[in-house]
Amino acid sequence: MRKPMLGVSMMAEADFVSAILPLLQNNSIEVMEWSFDTLYHAHEPDWLHDLLNFYAENDRLIGHGVYYSLFDARWTERQEEWLKKLTEEVSLRKYNHITEHFGFMNTENFHQGVPLPVSLHPQTLEIGQDRLYRLQEAVNIPVGIENLAFSFSIDDVKEQGVFLDKLTEGTNGFLILDLHNIYCQSSNFEVPIQEIINLYPLDKVKEIHLSGGSWQDSVYGDKQVRRDTHDDVIPQDILSVLPSVLTQCQNLEYIIIERLGDTVKTEEERDNFLNDFNTVSTIIETSDWKVKGKSGWSKKEMKLSEKPLENLVLYEEQSRLTKLLFDNVEVKAIKDQDFYYFKTENWDAEMILTAQNIIKKWNPY
Repeated sequence: MRKPMLGVSMMAEADFVSAILPLLQNNSIEVMEWSFDTLYHAHEPDWLHDLLNFYAENDRLIGHGVYYSLFDARWTERQEEWLKKLTEEVSLRKYNHITEHFGFMNTENFHQGVPLPVSLHPQTLEIGQDRLYRLQEAVNIPVGIENLAFSFSIDDVKEQGVFLDKLTEGTNGFLILDLHNIYCQSSNFEVPIQEIINLYPLDKVKEIHLSGGSWQDSVYGDKQVRRDTHDDVIPQDILSVLPSVLTQCQNLEYIIIERLGDTVKTEEERDNFLNDFNTVSTIIETSDWKVKGKSGWSKKEMKLSEKPLENLVLYEEQSRLTKLLFDNVEVKAIKDQDFYYFKTENWDAEMILTAQNIIKKWNPY
């Protein structure tokens, strides 16, 4: 396999641009990832437009979606509009591939913020496959899915690799392996990082995400909850496991470091970010890369139903769950809910409270 390209997830904030300027000046950023749907309803500044186009023209731009919501059980105008804008985006600017998150975001007013996990159920899988097929149908480039940081239970953690494997089967799809997301699961459910990594189809990993996060005080005990907040340095545990992960992912092409644009304000934060970048660069350079050509990709023929698949029972449960979390309903009441698709009785009480905190953070009113 050939050496993967190292890059960053691009942010539009002035602080972030200032932080990565030294890396841009010495051509260290080999690839750039852009969350194309974050500025769908805003003007793209000229400097950003030119920078992204420069990377696109040199076959060094990859796209990362945030708001499609792969497992929403009802098809809405919002998803229709999202796909239409994506089609326009990839016709105007060349992306090597695009990716989305595993999970669902409910489409009520309080949907913004965090994708929530779904259980591995045949009908849930069908919804995800239908949405992924429509996403792939809209573009003529490879489409991948990123593993999720947040889990309600150890079952969520153990099922996700299998789920992602089944989900991407019909589209020739690939995975982003986000190692900080796995670090969150490892910390929150006390399972070794490598043990979780082994549950994923690593031959499908084409991209790796690296980032830092934060700790939230526990309500139930001494153990803190790890959150995927993209606002700090990459943990040493991730950097330690990275060399072995690189040897396991034989089709890896890109490694992307993520950091929120408003979290590199001070000189210390900028230095830490650059140190992380240089550390990862050194790990890549010192790894043993055997020369191997880039694997070819061809779009699969897919049979799409005329109407998007919907499951109104699942939709009702997704809406009810999101509202229960948003309304800060007591943990016991959520665990006692009569759900068919969600096994709330098995959920970790601490993670239910964490989901409530996350939703409140994104929807303060």
